[in-house]
This record gives sequence, structure tokens and C-alpha cells, in this order.
Amino acid sequence: QVQLVESGGDLVQSGGSLRLSCAASGSIDNLWTMGWYRQVPGNERELVASVTFLGITNYAESVKGRFTISRDDDKNTAYLQMNSLKPEDTAVYYCNMEITNWRFGRQTYWGQGTQVTVSS
Repeated sequence: QVQLVESGGDLVQSGGSLRLSCAASGSIDNLWTMGWYRQVPGNERELVASVTFLGITNYAESVKGRFTISRDDDKNTAYLQMNSLKPEDTAVYYCNMEITNWRFGRQTYWGQGTQVTVSS
């Protein structure tokens, strides 16, 4: 089994910064694409940023130039550095990873979510 645990969510003022972390543990053979999503009540979950195992990144237009996704495969961890935060960035942020292990093959796993609140 694989577990993802996110951390770093907090209440921050507009213009501030936060760094989210997502650590994977359990049976892990290979890490593929890692991503961060966010969701506000009543809306669908949306992709914020992703990074492939080759290091190719993709960002939502609304966060380009402000957020940076990175990964440390030695630590099985994904990061999301969020700068110049805006009230509209307020959401629950979820980590997502594609992981291969011997028992389940290639699967997509989700973290439990971490709340980010940006006050104006």
C-alpha cells in the first residue's frame, strides 16, 4: 500500500508565500508524474501544476510565474512553492502521484489534502 501525506497548508496574507510538501511512503518502485490539484467547495478539482519523471512541468495559467513545482525522488516527495499568493488561491490542495509497485502495478494515489487560506 502507498500513502501520501501533505503538509504546509496555512493561513497567510495576500502577497505571502507558502511551501507545500507531499511525502509518499509504502511500497514504491517507481515514481512517475507528480501533481498538485486544488478544490473549493462547489467546484471541481483543478490541476495546479505537475512534473513528469523527466522534470517537465506544466502549470495552470492562473499560477504561472507565481508557483513552482519540484520533486525529490530520493525522498519520494513533491513540493509546491507558492509565492505572491492571492485570495483566489484559497482552496484545499491535494497531492497526486503515479506510482508503480510490484503488487498493484502503476496506480494513481491522492493525499488527504491541506488547507490554504489567503486573506485579503
